[in-house]
Amino acid sequence: MNSQIVSIGLANPGIPIPQDKISRFMQMAHGLDAQESRKLGFIYRKSGIQERYSALADFHHDDPLKFDFFPKNHRLEPFPGTASRMQIFREVAPVLATTAIRRCLENTATTPEKVTHLILVSCTGMYAPGVEMDIIGQMGFQNTIERYAIHFMGCYAAFNAIKLADRICRSEPDAQVIIIGVELCTIHFQKEYNEDNVIANALFGDGAAAVLVNNAEQGLSIRKYQSNIFIEGEADMAWTIGDFGFEMKLSKYIPELLNRGIHELRKNLEKKFDIAQINHFAIHPGGKQILKKMEAAFGIVEKQNLHAHQILERFGNMSSVTILYVLSAILNDPTMDGNVLAMGFGPGLTLETLLLHKS
Repeated sequence: MNSQIVSIGLANPGIPIPQDKISRFMQMAHGLDAQESRKLGFIYRKSGIQERYSALADFHHDDPLKFDFFPKNHRLEPFPGTASRMQIFREVAPVLATTAIRRCLENTATTPEKVTHLILVSCTGMYAPGVEMDIIGQMGFQNTIERYAIHFMGCYAAFNAIKLADRICRSEPDAQVIIIGVELCTIHFQKEYNEDNVIANALFGDGAAAVLVNNAEQGLSIRKYQSNIFIEGEADMAWTIGDFGFEMKLSKYIPELLNRGIHELRKNLEKKFDIAQINHFAIHPGGKQILKKMEAAFGIVEKQNLHAHQILERFGNMSSVTILYVLSAILNDPTMDGNVLAMGFGPGLTLETLLLHKS
């Protein structure tokens, strides 16, 4: 018996922020002149993103007097440290997480007291006892629930959570597993004007996604999975904790590295999966250029990966939860059936693949 992704619930903080509004905030925050502002505006217009969400309402404004989190001056000094950013995470993450879980459990046979396992995924915040403990109390889960936390693995972490949930369901046929991913990427805004920060600030947004996995209900059937590590990209995609929030290393060469790695990945995949039998793709929308590189490497057209483009446009890159938004769109699309190959990548450079089937 194959375990199933039965339902996915989504949640975002606040209201969507148009990409051009965020661009104006960044021009102010970086202290750019007219020429550099035009360059940055061009990057934002070509990003493939129309709007994103943030736990910080400040990104709606380019007038410091309207800020709530950042200091009310154009230099943003004193710049918020890691502790103040983690306080935002501690306040917002449990609210988003419980909202997503409630939406996930709607219209399923699983009630909160029946949930047996909880898997938390996040790389943008952590504390102990943890978000998962707050969730257990607020959701009314049993105090015998098993809880797990997957931290700091980046954009591919949801794949690990799905694999863990599948293995739990294989070993415990009556298990009811909730995966909850919550990422507040934008609380880690860095104002230094360099390549890494420009790319990260142009792409990332905030969101949460909850997934119910069990053996009892129909959904996306979990068939096979595979991991690949492309060690040559180790220095080009990284995520570290700094004094002023978490700091990202995100080289502009990532699309090219992926392009090279994907060809090796495809060889490995063909040993395990029948690529010719793949009907649809769910590629982690790390950015517009990355989607294009992935599609070119697999010889597919945008229509076969349409939901990934639409999620990027509406939400940006929300790190680990983004692929769950893509899978939610596929799960709720009545026109789609057959095999779905999901792919994600993150620090390492690590490439994850997951074969699903929708009937």
